[in-house]
Amino acid sequence: MKKLITAAFLAAVASQASAEDVKLQLKWVTQAQFAGYYVAQAKGFYEEEGLNVTILPGGPDIAPTQVIAGGGADVIVEWMPAALAAREKGLPLVNIAQPFASSGMMLTCLKESGITSPTDFADKTLGVWFFGNEYPFLSWMSQLGLATDGSAGGVTVLKQGFNVDPLLQKQAACISTMTYNEYWQVIDAGITEDQLVTFKYEDQGVATLEDGLYVLEDKLADPAFQETMVKFVRASMKGWKYAEANSDEAAMIVLENDQTGAQTENHQKRMMGEIAKLTAGSNGALDVAAAERTVASLMSGGSDPVITKAPEGAWTSAITDKALAQ
Repeated sequence: MKKLITAAFLAAVASQASAEDVKLQLKWVTQAQFAGYYVAQAKGFYEEEGLNVTILPGGPDIAPTQVIAGGGADVIVEWMPAALAAREKGLPLVNIAQPFASSGMMLTCLKESGITSPTDFADKTLGVWFFGNEYPFLSWMSQLGLATDGSAGGVTVLKQGFNVDPLLQKQAACISTMTYNEYWQVIDAGITEDQLVTFKYEDQGVATLEDGLYVLEDKLADPAFQETMVKFVRASMKGWKYAEANSDEAAMIVLENDQTGAQTENHQKRMMGEIAKLTAGSNGALDVAAAERTVASLMSGGSDPVITKAPEGAWTSAITDKALAQ
């Protein structure tokens, strides 16, 4: 028995020693928005692929693009607008997979503000996230012909923290929210749904691709790194599909990984239910038509577009083609 235990122990040690290390930088703090990765880790999907994945939570002072630029991560979760803007500025990010098929971004407005349609945004104060999250909003305002400098007939942009205080305190007529997170914070604060008017970017035809997986182009040129990413994407998508089918269990796995203790069971279960709607139908492969719509939206900014030209090499199907073939 002692020999068997020793042999098993040595095998486990050898397996761990030969595992390929991968650092994943999340876009935000530990929450159900990233459930697929935590599920893949908890269920051993990464281990089955011979990977040792370290999941790095994000936060208000953490920009995934800066982390990967500094060598702090191998792969990041980022929105395509921020990734393309960074690429045009010289950081050669490449989308290798797109777990989120739909956008959860929207503006949530107080009905008492008198806003009933986007044409009513003029001369109002709108809360907007920055750190790369502002690009879809700026593109939308440009398409509406609304200046964002506070001038008459335009909109005043309130640089919104990652909370809903500006709406609760009536500092803004509308604020940025996600269908799976901040919108429900507004509801939990005591404002009823019939007191609100919401504008989903998806419904307005200005939705851009959100949580995708990005790596640096030069690393992707290495066949060994490519193979590691194939394994990573395959295991991650297995995690996402498990999370969709087992929503409550996935939420609990997220909670087990929340080192801050800031998340609650009710909020994470509700969030996971909403997130599952955004990942539904995705097998990880990027919808090129959706990517091209994102590019077109970001370039339609008149004299001040988010990006000035269509990117080349900003996404590849090489990783998902191999991951889905096995």
